[in-house]
Amino acid sequence: MTDLLAIGTRKGLWLARSDDGRRTWTLGEPNLLAQEVAAVSIDTRRPTPRILAGIQYGHWGPTVMWSDDVGATWNETDHGAIRFPEGEDAALARVWQLRPDSADRPDVVWAGCEPHSLWRSTDGGCSFDLVRGLWDHPHRKTWEPGGGGGAVHTVLPDAASDRVTVAMSTGGVYVSEDGGGDWAPRNRGITAVFLPDELPEYGQCVHKVAVDASGPDRLYAQNHFGVFRSDDAGGSWTSIAEGLPADFGFPIVSSPHAPGTAWVIPLVADMQRVPPGGRLRVHRTRDAGETWTELGAGLPDGNWSAVMRDAFCADAHDPTGLYFGTRDGCVYASADEGDAFTLVADHLPDVLTVRAARLT
Repeated sequence: MTDLLAIGTRKGLWLARSDDGRRTWTLGEPNLLAQEVAAVSIDTRRPTPRILAGIQYGHWGPTVMWSDDVGATWNETDHGAIRFPEGEDAALARVWQLRPDSADRPDVVWAGCEPHSLWRSTDGGCSFDLVRGLWDHPHRKTWEPGGGGGAVHTVLPDAASDRVTVAMSTGGVYVSEDGGGDWAPRNRGITAVFLPDELPEYGQCVHKVAVDASGPDRLYAQNHFGVFRSDDAGGSWTSIAEGLPADFGFPIVSSPHAPGTAWVIPLVADMQRVPPGGRLRVHRTRDAGETWTELGAGLPDGNWSAVMRDAFCADAHDPTGLYFGTRDGCVYASADEGDAFTLVADHLPDVLTVRAARLT
């Protein structure tokens, strides 16, 4: 049995394997070298796992590529997997998120992109259709780009209903209850300290949202200033940042099994964006944000790098494995929910995204 870790960077994709229950990892040769990989996904719903990569050619532009043989060969759709319909004054800039839907919708894959747009594939990620309900939303023209561009970067389909939750920078959290037809902002309580009205209906720079293991109504958000929790599917949000050394950061990850368990990687706000005191640390809550515990075994001091919003993930195992990559090209893994980390790789290009899955 093999565990696979996909590492997307500014200059290619690396795959690391573990054949001993995640104790040690072997890093392979680069895939898609010299192409930016800002989104990656390992779709295990298929008889043969599919690796999806949102890539950016320097010359040819962005698209989605896929491999059905764990990186031995790569495929792409002629003329691009994601293309705006004729008549739209927009062009795809980057694919920031590739999210397979549930096992009951085995060919559905969602893509969150720049400019702010959501796309849906019904052929396993080979081609995508624009989700008109969000694209035509009257708020869209007032969504602004954050420091990393204007993008839908979080897509959370609910396996038990037609609910889809997205988050974007900047725009905040939006929810559709009908599979993408109608969308409503759900940001009440999330702050936007860079705006005159710090509690707007929308316009927040939410960096990442995660779903708690207790069910789809409990969400966590790492915001541009602030860490928040919602217990009503985004209807209202409450700060859970007390006890953290900083409330700024990019990713937030939740446990797939243990209700109330989530992890963040705090950074000094706003423009420094480095670990407090140069101590790269993960912080874990076991009680839905009421308290936090610093986790640092195996992690370095004297580190002045950062972890971006998709460069942190959890696997589906029990105990949960955690994986994250830094902007200085280091990748760390934990097989025990963050109690101890080991170095998987270093000297890689700037890490943008990591995803892990077990191959059967």
